[in-house]
Amino acid sequence: MKVLLVDAFPMVRAALTGLIEQHFAGAQVQGVDSVAAARTALGQDIPRLVLLDLHIDGGFELLQQIHHEHLLLPVVVISGSDDTEEALQALGAGAMGYVPERSDLNTLVQALHLVLAGGTYVPPLKPRAEDVPTPTAAAAPRPEWAELPLTPRQKHVLHLLTQGLSNKLIARELGVSVDTVKDHVAAV
Repeated sequence: MKVLLVDAFPMVRAALTGLIEQHFAGAQVQGVDSVAAARTALGQDIPRLVLLDLHIDGGFELLQQIHHEHLLLPVVVISGSDDTEEALQALGAGAMGYVPERSDLNTLVQALHLVLAGGTYVPPLKPRAEDVPTPTAAAAPRPEWAELPLTPRQKHVLHLLTQGLSNKLIARELGVSVDTVKDHVAAV
């Protein structure tokens, strides 16, 4: 399995490379430190997975380009931020996972396995002060999502994703197939 790792920091690239090689037998990690180098690598050989730091100069644009040109290539954002808005923006641009760097190593490995199996990983996100749910509104979609051009079902799927549920668990929760959930996630 080939993995493209895009991060500006050599120590982060080395640590993630070691982790991936340890937990994914036969993994070959190509670490690059810029968007230009990532584009060159993608032009030479399409990996099985891309790990991307959005804070690298041009990182968000690279995420959008990968999603546009290689729709089925999963991208997992590894971020120093656990900002809810950034996570939603990354997922909306095509990321199949968002893992804050504060996550433990086991969480990262589980997130990568989930994404490689076709799922989407969203960590439990910090609510903003104005979004702290009341006990009666805890299961309802967040108010700021009311303005999004999504169906009620898509908003419910998005809400369940932000609670950290996998596609499989969402399918069970909603009584639909995993493929249906994947369609909703892609629409979101």
